[in-house]
Amino acid sequence: MPRVIGIDIPGKKRLVISLTYIFGVGRTRSEEIVEKLRLDPSMRADKLSAEDIVRLNGMLQSDYIVEGDLRRQVQSNIKRLISIHSYRGLRHRTGLPVRGQGTQNNARTRKGKKKTVAGKKK
Repeated sequence: MPRVIGIDIPGKKRLVISLTYIFGVGRTRSEEIVEKLRLDPSMRADKLSAEDIVRLNGMLQSDYIVEGDLRRQVQSNIKRLISIHSYRGLRHRTGLPVRGQGTQNNARTRKGKKKTVAGKKK
């Protein structure tokens, strides 16, 4: 299992797929990285040389926000929404769906303990 920026990526999978195990790297970005480094996209991650891993680490750290930095950025964005008392912040604080989903059916079972939502007037 090769280790890229502190994450063990699966060695038996294709390189393009293995890179998606890094938080902040999806399929499109993975293909873009492989193309920029001129690596074979169908190559297995086990076949990466030490030099390739160093180049990959360098590119991910310099050109992209991934892993710990990205997680911190997302959390600080959520904290900012909560602190300015925006609607989205209130939804985050109460643990309810943030992006317009209804709460009558599944929203409360998704995150554990039941959360009370005001019902309809009769």
